[in-house]
Amino acid sequence: MKALFDQVSHQCSKLVTESYSTSFSLATRMLSNEIRQDIYNIYGFVRFADEIVDSFHEFDKPVLFERFERALVDALEDKISLNPILNSFQETVHRYNIDREYINAFMQSMRWDLSKKVYDTENDYKEYIYGSADVVGLMCLKVFVKGDQQLFDSLKESAMGLGSAFQKVNFLRDLRTDFDHLERMYFPNVDMNCFDETSKQLIIAEIEADFKKGLSGIFKLPDGAKFGVYTAYKYYMRLLKKLKRTPSNQIKSKRIRVPNYQKADVLARSFIRYQFNVL
Repeated sequence: MKALFDQVSHQCSKLVTESYSTSFSLATRMLSNEIRQDIYNIYGFVRFADEIVDSFHEFDKPVLFERFERALVDALEDKISLNPILNSFQETVHRYNIDREYINAFMQSMRWDLSKKVYDTENDYKEYIYGSADVVGLMCLKVFVKGDQQLFDSLKESAMGLGSAFQKVNFLRDLRTDFDHLERMYFPNVDMNCFDETSKQLIIAEIEADFKKGLSGIFKLPDGAKFGVYTAYKYYMRLLKKLKRTPSNQIKSKRIRVPNYQKADVLARSFIRYQFNVL
């Protein structure tokens, strides 16, 4: 009864999404039933890989990561895994013919997080962003377009821009945690010891350019995906605006958040625009 195991696997991926990210799970619930589970499946996979390199400090992370990667390869080859998260993910990969290069690039960026602390060149920074964020956007886009390769190709750059923007907002929001606890600095040419308003504004300008590229593609998405992606976009824009208003010394000292009531406001405003067909 693999169907029952698949159902349990789906529930695990959904639980991971809801447990680790209230904002992403909220946006995912705004997707059509037809594609929602596949986005849970992708998020569950990327979340588990990220947790290995970011959270399990009391364990041998390189060993755990290597085991996870071997299990991933087996799951993709065998089309089944006793790890329910990987079982769900391989199902989505095969259903939408997700390019293995995207998966390999993601795993490479996660592998860098095991040992690489400073991204001091523009090339390393861009390569890390591509693997950790852009390809996740492309995986999701594969699901959104449901096999329409022409539509996928036309929206590819926008999806990558949106993925980059989301990731860079996370980097700016988590600046203190990444530096103090993980000893990482992703932004090149930024010295945390003298992080100031000029440094912050340069980063924000870069993020705004990514958002501009990403927004144009949202309006061209199929209806089943448009509302959910737009909701995620508006949430991250709200977070970026808050970061923009927050003095640089405070960003260095605490994690900036969007309260739940503001997330509800983002959802309500997005829904009104969607209902009146202004997306």
